[in-house]
Amino acid sequence: MLEALLTPENVAIIGASRTPGKVGYEIVKNMVTAGFEGDIVPINPTADVILGIKCYKDLKDYGKKIDLSVISVPLASVTAAIESSIQAGAQVITVISAGFKEVNAEGAKLEKEIAQLCASHNVRLLGPNCLGSLNTHHKVNASFAPRLPKPGNIAILSQSGALAAAILDWMAASQLGMSHLVSIGNKADLCENDFISAFVEDKNTKVIVGYLESINSGDEFIKVSEAASMVKPVVIFKSGTTKAGTKAASSHTGSLAGADIAYGAAFRRAGIVRAESFEAIFDYATAFAMQPLPKGGRVAIITNAGGPGIMAADAVENAGLQVTALDSTIAGELKKKLPAAASVGNPIDVLGDADPDRYGLALDAAQDDPNVDAIIVILTPQAMTKPAETADIIAARMRGEKPILASFMGGEDVKPGKDKLIAYNIPYYPSPERAVASLKAMCNYVAWRNRPPRIVTRYPVNRRRVERIISRHIRSNVFQIGEVKAKEILRAYNFNVPDGQLATTSEEAVEISSRIGYPVAMKIVSPEILHKSDMGGVKLNMTSPDLVRDAYDLMMLRIRQKAPNARLEGVYVEKMCPRAREVIIGMTRDPQFGPMLMFGLGGIFVEVMKDVTFHLAPITSEEAMQMLVRTRSYALLKGVRGQAGVNIDGIAGGLQRMSQLVTDFPQIVEMDINPFIVGETGTEPIAADARITLSGVNQKL
Repeated sequence: MLEALLTPENVAIIGASRTPGKVGYEIVKNMVTAGFEGDIVPINPTADVILGIKCYKDLKDYGKKIDLSVISVPLASVTAAIESSIQAGAQVITVISAGFKEVNAEGAKLEKEIAQLCASHNVRLLGPNCLGSLNTHHKVNASFAPRLPKPGNIAILSQSGALAAAILDWMAASQLGMSHLVSIGNKADLCENDFISAFVEDKNTKVIVGYLESINSGDEFIKVSEAASMVKPVVIFKSGTTKAGTKAASSHTGSLAGADIAYGAAFRRAGIVRAESFEAIFDYATAFAMQPLPKGGRVAIITNAGGPGIMAADAVENAGLQVTALDSTIAGELKKKLPAAASVGNPIDVLGDADPDRYGLALDAAQDDPNVDAIIVILTPQAMTKPAETADIIAARMRGEKPILASFMGGEDVKPGKDKLIAYNIPYYPSPERAVASLKAMCNYVAWRNRPPRIVTRYPVNRRRVERIISRHIRSNVFQIGEVKAKEILRAYNFNVPDGQLATTSEEAVEISSRIGYPVAMKIVSPEILHKSDMGGVKLNMTSPDLVRDAYDLMMLRIRQKAPNARLEGVYVEKMCPRAREVIIGMTRDPQFGPMLMFGLGGIFVEVMKDVTFHLAPITSEEAMQMLVRTRSYALLKGVRGQAGVNIDGIAGGLQRMSQLVTDFPQIVEMDINPFIVGETGTEPIAADARITLSGVNQKL
């Protein structure tokens, strides 16, 4: 059905105008200027001709079925225009008009009504409050955008009409080609998922680019984007991610997770190339659209100046790519052909007086070298530099086997070269850092494409035991599962939990301590007290019956004073864990994308440095390991300066078990195991403390 939008045979424009500058006039003009070869059907009850095209008072007068109806009328007339479009057989309706949910509740109600009206007749709706749509290859410009770029292979979807217009202007000025642009506006019906699916099937599209402010359905978005990313790069700039939405968070994980974290995790799962800025959208898109994908991250740098070569080398290293050593034989042959002062290391410095042929020799060598996966060519304007001719040489010598990205640094002096690079389909960047960032995006995408198949391990567990605990809490309207029951849940999923038992008297605490063995830890148990340490509800390293007895009595007394309304169930007495590395693993359930797992080292690494990583559940063993590797403190886990490393596989296994638990039980909205104590390889990690929050209203002290 989207063919009627993307490749229509005829287009009705309801609200067509004879007045230049009005939206209805500009849409008709754009359709004419684009050279649309089907019928353009302007609808205006008071006009006979607009721009030389016969105008109709209403769609009935046209007498034929309509593929696409574009509506630009006052808000009060939109519903009637939709009804007439449906009667005329329109398969897709674009509502350009604004004034809907972006304005007020009344507009939101009307938007819902027109969406239901279209859905009831199996008609798709684009917008409302949108710019429209374009297809350069089909000569369609059913929008009021002021410019139409040349045909190309980049498809664009934008939630913002204003940004869509800026994108078109930027592409036209940069001489970049485009296949489609769709402004999705308020997304009353058609949304990003529909167009990602459509563009991946489009033969004229090589790269899909998106600007999004929100996502309609997280699960569907991941599914659609992952399928698309296996075929074509999907580059998305996501704005509106600064509201963390964690006011009700009760766990470390919940407080650290925010909207931006969730989108980052979703994009990683789906293989989406995330652009960090408006510039990066097209930096990345042009690289993907114009060049082959790299086979690896080994980079050769060709430059006519030392400083920019060093800048590029720094950027390559900082991006996690490799400034590769050239093959000795190839380097030796190149040395014979270049001036004695030239360097054939990496960067390859062809010197400030380099002519285009010298660049060609270096480019040939880099393409011949089996140690090189990608090439960055840098040119700075010097008196003897010939930017245009150098661009000619790069294009003539380019073989299409390895990506070549160019950074011609400067302004007016390098403009002739820049223009030729774009014409030759060679990505141009004003700085080496932006070229390297684009190459890094390509390498990340290749790594995602080449990842092993996603196989999620399922562990044998006792689900019935967990079901009983969760059901009892929900029936009792208790949504915080304290340490005692949380550890029962962890035992059911085969976590290693220290021996312990709830004591309701001081003598019982002594008896439990003697049975499990000293030293012991003692922790207050109350459904209202989440942060036990803050309330003085934790005592560690109790080594004798007298210490246990005194600690129990003092803890109960002081907690009653600090929290008189808290229900005190007793004190949990537990075998002290051995000293080892403390980490935290957790989960918070994002409303869009579901359970997000978190990992970080304990103490200041979480509290101060926020050195944590997130990943959407369910996770594979490889993804669990990636969570560890992505932390800045990973080196501490491996062992540094003579310190032994810890059981990294044990942490990854704990993350996978938590992944299975929170996937099995969607009632769990937050969860922490903190600390998760990890010893040397060969020892099993210990879940020393745990807290679980169920869906419902949190009552906290």
